[in-house]
Amino acid sequence: MITFEKIKWRNLLSTGNAWTEVDLNRSTTTLIVGKNGEGKSTILDALMFSLYGRPFRKVKKDQLVNSINNKNLEVEIDFSTHGKNYKVLRGAKPNKLEIWSDGIKLDSFASNADTQTYLQTQIIGFEWRTFSKMVILGSASYLPFMQMGQWHRRQVIEDILEIRIFRTMNELLTERIRITKESLVAAENAIAIAKKDVDAQKELLDQLSNVKEEAVEKINEKLRINEETLKNTTTQVEKLLKDVDYLNTQIADTNTVNEDIDKAKKLMAGFNNKKTGIQKDLQFFEDNDVCPQCEQGIEHEHKNNIVTKLSDKLGKAVNDYDSLSQALEKLNKRYDEIASINQTIMSKNTEVSALNQSLSLLGKTNKDLVEEQSNLNIDDDNVVNQKAKLKDLAKSAVEAVEEKTNIEEQKQIEDVSKTLLADTGIKTEIIRQYLPIINKLINKYLQAMDFFVHFELDEDFNETIRSRYRDEFTYDSFSEGEKLRIDLAILFTWRQIAKMKNSVNTNLLLLDEIFDSSMDMSGTDLFLQVLNEIGEGTNVFVISHKGDQLFDKFRSVIKFVKKNDFSSIQLGA
Repeated sequence: MITFEKIKWRNLLSTGNAWTEVDLNRSTTTLIVGKNGEGKSTILDALMFSLYGRPFRKVKKDQLVNSINNKNLEVEIDFSTHGKNYKVLRGAKPNKLEIWSDGIKLDSFASNADTQTYLQTQIIGFEWRTFSKMVILGSASYLPFMQMGQWHRRQVIEDILEIRIFRTMNELLTERIRITKESLVAAENAIAIAKKDVDAQKELLDQLSNVKEEAVEKINEKLRINEETLKNTTTQVEKLLKDVDYLNTQIADTNTVNEDIDKAKKLMAGFNNKKTGIQKDLQFFEDNDVCPQCEQGIEHEHKNNIVTKLSDKLGKAVNDYDSLSQALEKLNKRYDEIASINQTIMSKNTEVSALNQSLSLLGKTNKDLVEEQSNLNIDDDNVVNQKAKLKDLAKSAVEAVEEKTNIEEQKQIEDVSKTLLADTGIKTEIIRQYLPIINKLINKYLQAMDFFVHFELDEDFNETIRSRYRDEFTYDSFSEGEKLRIDLAILFTWRQIAKMKNSVNTNLLLLDEIFDSSMDMSGTDLFLQVLNEIGEGTNVFVISHKGDQLFDKFRSVIKFVKKNDFSSIQLGA
């Protein structure tokens, strides 16, 4: 967990040369007030600039420097993490970036960019986009999770769940696979050249050899037999591999079947919930003759009509459930068929492995035969020299084959790793485990803010939002106030998940003007109630124009004022 202690700045935006300092770990709830342009939101830019060298709001970096003094922008932040106390000092005009650990300045890196990389990867541990989604909710430059594209949504969740390392590994593996493919092509070319050289050298030796023809012929006969055996064995391997390829085509629908089974199970759960709801409504009308809201009697005929309609709905739901159950049974049968085919594939692959071992042994035998042939005592110096050359060529050919074998084995490992590291591999499995918890937390916070909808994210981070009447909505269907409730619920959920994972976990939460536009007083009270339930160790800063309405709801207040064109904190506010 990162615990932010304090931050101070000068010559930042409307702040002058005097230091402005804010204690970040003094009060659980702090209200920051001030008129427009008096610098109350500067703390957001100070925080992002100190940690990431970029402003929070949509301004250029050069525009962060106070336009009057036009130099000596400095931001200093103190925080603790991993059992160490850190201080980061960053400046502009002149540029500066220093990191202090337990009072000792870290050695300078080659560049500020290298220093920033070390700060972000080795100390903070997450990128600016994830940090902003966890720590800051602002009305100006903040982009809520629900307004982000699918790729950026995935990045945020991967950071929070600490699985972004798989993304980096996948990028590195992609480059490794490219190199392996190039090496495999080079090895195949080397084998072709070596084989051609060996064949040419054999032909030359046949022409030169006039002695010990019987011994040479015996060796050649053995080589021919081995070559035939190699050919036959290779043919068997090729046939087995074709069989495996054909079997793989027979189970090409594996992913579809698995997905259909998952969908069928989810639909069955939905129908089951629907049956339960209808049964609950039937039970209500069977047990009650008086409406609990208006306390008036329910007409017998009206009641019978409702019971009849509900009974029809229940019958339809039961039929739908049974139909889906039959479909699931068929899918499970197909799943068993796929498992049986996979078992056959494994058996054939085992046979291929055994044949490949035989091929390797035959290759070694041939290598020994070639060496024996080259060692024959031939008086002719030219023949002796040519045989020595053949030996070297044969050795090179064997080494080329061994190199290709090693590369192919490496390629197989890389192909499997690529499948595991893809978005649909390990990461999806991890995300799938956390999705129920994420959705449960989001709905918990929505209900705490009196927003009674059912919100659900799927594995592709697309949302489904249903009302209590099961009507489906999208995020854009809601008013700005309702969107804000969703944004807040997701923000609180990310912080809770981060605490569970101990990843992007921090004591700091900054909210910029969220009470000033889309949040009414009722929503404000509910939101403040949720803030109080976040737990100890969280320091919440709320920036607002509604100071007079919110003073009594916060434990401390910071007021920014502007005098002589410079912003500062008003003492005693």
